[in-house]
Amino acid sequence: MPEYALIKTLHILGAIVLFGLGLGSVFYKYMSDRSGNVSAMAVTNRLVVRADAWFTTPAILLQPLTGFYLVAAGGYDWAQGWLRLAVLLYLLAGACWLPVLVLQVRMRDEAAAAALHGRPLSPRYWRHARYWRLLGLPAFGAMLLLVWLMVSRPV
Repeated sequence: MPEYALIKTLHILGAIVLFGLGLGSVFYKYMSDRSGNVSAMAVTNRLVVRADAWFTTPAILLQPLTGFYLVAAGGYDWAQGWLRLAVLLYLLAGACWLPVLVLQVRMRDEAAAAALHGRPLSPRYWRHARYWRLLGLPAFGAMLLLVWLMVSRPV
C-alpha cells in the first residue's frame, strides 16, 4: 500500500519538524536572550516567528490530517487509550502554542524597535519571554509523550 507509506512518511516528517524546530527555536531564542545583545535578539525573534510561519504551522495542520488517515487506513480503533491520549496531548500542545505565537510576535516587534532605537528591552519583554518558556514546558512534554505513543502504541 504505497499511499499508506507516503502518508505515514509525511506524518513522521511532520513530527520531526514540530519537535526539531521547536527544540531549535527554544535553544536559539533562549541563548540569544541570555546574551543580552538586543540586535541579536531582534534577529533571532524575527527568525523564530518566520520559522513558525513557514514550517511549524504547515506541520501542525498536516499532523491531524495524516494521523486521522493513518488511524482509518490502519484499522485502529479510536477506543484505544493511546489514540485518545495522543489527541489530548496534541490539543494540549496546540493550546500552549497559540499564546506562544502571540508572545513571539510581541517580542519580535519590541526587540526590533529596541535595536533600531538603541534602547534596552522593557520588563514586558522579559515577562513575555518567561511566559514563552513556561508555556513551552508542557508543550515539549506533550510532544515527547506523543512520539513515544506513536512508536510504542501501548495497549
